[in-house]
Amino acid sequence: MAQQINAVELQQRLQRGDVINLLDVREAIEYHTFNIGGKNMPVNKLEHNINNLSYNKTDEIIVICSAGIRSQTAQAILAENGFTNVLNLRGGLKALQKLNIK
Repeated sequence: MAQQINAVELQQRLQRGDVINLLDVREAIEYHTFNIGGKNMPVNKLEHNINNLSYNKTDEIIVICSAGIRSQTAQAILAENGFTNVLNLRGGLKALQKLNIK
């Protein structure tokens, strides 16, 4: 079972000012339209550019996308390449945005 983080937990960590390694795997246009920070590496480019990531394989990395589907794929790619502490944002940025609407 892939490790996940929910929107509430991520929002709390962001509000506390925790240092978080965010990897946004949406396309560049989506990232530039709206993002919460982190590194942007579209999921379709991740496998070929994995060595360009500045993360250690044991670092906690939270992978995000719009709805949590592409980030799940990215999580699997990272795991296959030896990254051991990768969390997927369940529900993606849409879930995070819903919290801020309330």
